[in-house]
Amino acid sequence: MDLITTYLGLTLKNPLVASSSPLNRDVANIRLLEDHGAAAVVLPSIFEEQIEAELAETERFVNAGVESFAEALSYFPQLAARHSGVDAYLQLIRTAREAVDIPVIASLNGISDSGWTDYARLAQEAGADAVELNVFFVPGDLDDDGKAVEQRYVDILRSVQDVVDIPIAMKLSPYFSSVGNFIRQLDDCGADGFVLFNRFYEPDIDLSTLRFERNLELSTPSEIRLPLLWIAALAGKVRGSLAASTGVETAEQVIKYLLAGADAVMTTSSLLRHGVGHMKSLMDGLVQWLDARNVGSINDIRGRLSQAQVRNPAAIHRANYVEILRGERTQ
Repeated sequence: MDLITTYLGLTLKNPLVASSSPLNRDVANIRLLEDHGAAAVVLPSIFEEQIEAELAETERFVNAGVESFAEALSYFPQLAARHSGVDAYLQLIRTAREAVDIPVIASLNGISDSGWTDYARLAQEAGADAVELNVFFVPGDLDDDGKAVEQRYVDILRSVQDVVDIPIAMKLSPYFSSVGNFIRQLDDCGADGFVLFNRFYEPDIDLSTLRFERNLELSTPSEIRLPLLWIAALAGKVRGSLAASTGVETAEQVIKYLLAGADAVMTTSSLLRHGVGHMKSLMDGLVQWLDARNVGSINDIRGRLSQAQVRNPAAIHRANYVEILRGERTQ
């Protein structure tokens, strides 16, 4: 059975990818993920503000009492090594790259132009096969219009393209006025792929303390529907690869995403719930489903239910909407 797929121009042995997760900080876990069938792994995101905070704390410590022993400062290495805070991350890239044969993708979450470009360049130098730009940007400034928000993403993409030769994936949220059109803009700018969708972790309010609280809620299969819709809409209409990244719990969601047109299917929540060995369950379920239907290659099913295969998708969406409402009224 042929499970080979192409994502970001990289040849993967199958479409299953272990997406960015705390599990992927451990090289032993990365080895196990490969053993259990993962075709690629995305490392945890490196957050620029965390690195800057570490550097600021180090600088504060080094400069404490500078008036008393200024000459002693000459014994400390220059903190101008702004990149010192990323050493551990770069070492993770190197070690993971040496430990496994599958592609290792770096995940970057920057806040400044130099942060995006510096970390992307360093990740490439460390051996990353690709970079995923995790643009976690909530436009809280009410003066920012939609065009300005979209331009920020375009600028980040272009600035990183200027400093690296490895493939670039854009991990996006669904919160744009016209998601499909915006992705096509990024596609025209040369993005190598799109991860749909980024889940913003939103705050709640604790009524006992009257404070905001931030809890990590893992995704569930019910969340598959929005990325499923957009992958089906985009498949065959953009040059870049499409990766699904929400709600994958069983092989059922993997198969649905492939039918919609995904080139790769990512999971984090299911691995956090069930452990890295769950990757084998996803793989086994996919193979069993294909085998039961005498499907020899995932290319035979990929995109079969995408909008590109439908003559008038808008009419079908409208008809489905009407039928759902009719059903609700008759119950």
